[in-house]
Amino acid sequence: MPRIATFWLALLIVLAPSGEGRSEEELDVVELIPDERASWSPTALFSPVTSLFRGGPAHWYSPREIVVRTTPPGAALDFFYVRRSFQKGFEQGDAPAKVVLPSPYEAGPHDTLKVRAFHDGYRQKEVSLRVQGRDDEILIELEPLRNSLVGATHLYFADRASIGFLTKEHATFRVQKTPDGYSLIMLETGITPEAAESLGAANDALLAGLGSQQLGQDLVVRVQLTESARGGETELRQRQSYDAVRRLNRFTLDIVPTNPSTTSVQRAHAALARIRSGDVSGCALRYEDTLREKLDPAGLARALTPSGSFTDPYLRAAMRRLGAVSPDGSVVLADGTTYRTDAAIELSAASSQAAEVRGYLALLRRFVTELEGEPYRRETLRGLIAPEVGPAEFGAIVDESEAAERLCLARAS
Repeated sequence: MPRIATFWLALLIVLAPSGEGRSEEELDVVELIPDERASWSPTALFSPVTSLFRGGPAHWYSPREIVVRTTPPGAALDFFYVRRSFQKGFEQGDAPAKVVLPSPYEAGPHDTLKVRAFHDGYRQKEVSLRVQGRDDEILIELEPLRNSLVGATHLYFADRASIGFLTKEHATFRVQKTPDGYSLIMLETGITPEAAESLGAANDALLAGLGSQQLGQDLVVRVQLTESARGGETELRQRQSYDAVRRLNRFTLDIVPTNPSTTSVQRAHAALARIRSGDVSGCALRYEDTLREKLDPAGLARALTPSGSFTDPYLRAAMRRLGAVSPDGSVVLADGTTYRTDAAIELSAASSQAAEVRGYLALLRRFVTELEGEPYRRETLRGLIAPEVGPAEFGAIVDESEAAERLCLARAS
């Protein structure tokens, strides 16, 4: 070190005010000081003089300390010390953090600190600042990911399962096979609490569970199959659509047998054939009226309107059966309109307005009871008529509807 610089350094340290008694916030402290000092530069010669205009000798001769905060707080931080385009140091911490750097006197004029911030559900962001600069605190404001999973639906019926994902933007994703099922990686996508709750409730004869995990900017949904489903041959099929009313993108994963048999279809037709007029009239309509009153009409219409799902043929067959067990072979809408379901064009019209057909919900309830085992009946019915309603809420609605039906039966006896 040149003698004149040494003289100024000693003088200014003596004159420097004491820092004792200062209180500091508890911060995650990260030390990032390269093993090699920067080569001497003319800046060091004039540093004693320039320090008088920059708050005293501490500016040049004390270790540089910079407090890094993020919005939202708690982001993971990567610190890089860069000198002449070469990385000289790397450390990690969590915001808020204090990074300790070499003094500006020991740093080179082009030494740079780069801070990269990560937070689940937010876009990563990087900022850079000169080590010889004057900033002692920086705030990194993270932006939420543009795309978000805002809803999820689950449907199991006739030995097949379907998982629907509703996102704000068109989703970019990839699917990977895992030992217990599949992993769906949705790139640059966050998740809402409501969607996470819906995923956690999925369970049926094929699906052991769904779990979500936010990994930085990407969302991972793990599809865990049951042991019986893993033992058999299943495959995923994908469908995409756009909900113009809600301005949401939907893509659906269908879990289907690789070599489907006719057994499921035969069982479904046999279950429909066992439905009688008493299942869709009398106190069964009291059950349906209560159910319909509690469900959102728009959501009910979205669930029952043909959409290209594997359940469409079954729902169409159910509508045909409703006509067969109804007076005059006709189904009746809430406004009094009637359709004969033995005519193809009128059957299509009734299916497109299924949410308004009297007796249809009661018939679907009986259809599910005849077709599915006890553990999955209520969940299967939810998937058919109210996939956007949570299991707990749907269970309470069904309990109330069944209570109304029992009261009707008691009064009739």
